Amino acid sequence: MDQSRSQWRQFWRKLSKRKISLVGGAIILAYILIAILAPWLAPHDPLHIQLDKSLIGPVENWNMNGNFWFGTDDKGRDILSRILYGARLSLLVGVVAVGIGAMIGVPMGLVAGYYGGWWDTILMRIIDVLLAFPGMLLALAIVSALGPSLFNVMLAVGIFSFPTFARLVRGSTLTVKRLEYIDAIRALGAGDLTIVTVHILPNVVSPIIVQGTLRLATAILTAAGLSFLGMGAQPPTPEWGAMLSNGRDFIFSAPSVAVFPGLAIAFLVIGFNLFGDGLRDALDQRMG
Repeated sequence: MDQSRSQWRQFWRKLSKRKISLVGGAIILAYILIAILAPWLAPHDPLHIQLDKSLIGPVENWNMNGNFWFGTDDKGRDILSRILYGARLSLLVGVVAVGIGAMIGVPMGLVAGYYGGWWDTILMRIIDVLLAFPGMLLALAIVSALGPSLFNVMLAVGIFSFPTFARLVRGSTLTVKRLEYIDAIRALGAGDLTIVTVHILPNVVSPIIVQGTLRLATAILTAAGLSFLGMGAQPPTPEWGAMLSNGRDFIFSAPSVAVFPGLAIAFLVIGFNLFGDGLRDALDQRMG
């Protein structure tokens, strides 16, 4: 218990040294709270259409003493309410997509790293083929084959994410399995499953957590890009990428329709990147 507390204190000390990573964590926490409290924070129904109030800008709203703080889109829907509800979808897509990637990539990396030989050769050649394609292009091809939907976007982003997890876990497994205590455990009669799940996997969790945090930013950005292209969330779903796509037609006449969803995506991605960098440094045993 005392050792566990000491490790947590050491982890927090390293993390708190990087103030910018705490800023990233605060941004993520704020988005999570927004996603949870969206029904109470949103001033309007995000799907409610009011054609007589279309394309009201923030300045115009201020002059008319309205409550459309971010303005309205071309169908009169409140942009702020749609952004608040969109936080739910973006976080859900990111978590599910990275979860899919980890569930496929982690076991594959463990098998390739632990057994080596033909297992390693075959699995790593599959990984090399997938990594040869740009992630966005691969995800676009998968969604095009399966059809446009939010679930297919999560599946596609998860599939193009798992090679990164597999390669990372394989490298860590190769390092851990060479340690003397692994040989001692094997000599005591422990089976492969026990060695991999009980003794190797816990030692590679730290890089998995760091990679997962950083991949969340990539997953959210990729999902928004696919929705921007019309391959993800379909109207009238309040999803940031789809909102950004809708706003490009009014970038000069009503820039708020595109600017605010774009800022929502940018700040969330920046938050995950900043926090992920801090986690990487805090969990790195080589750093004091």
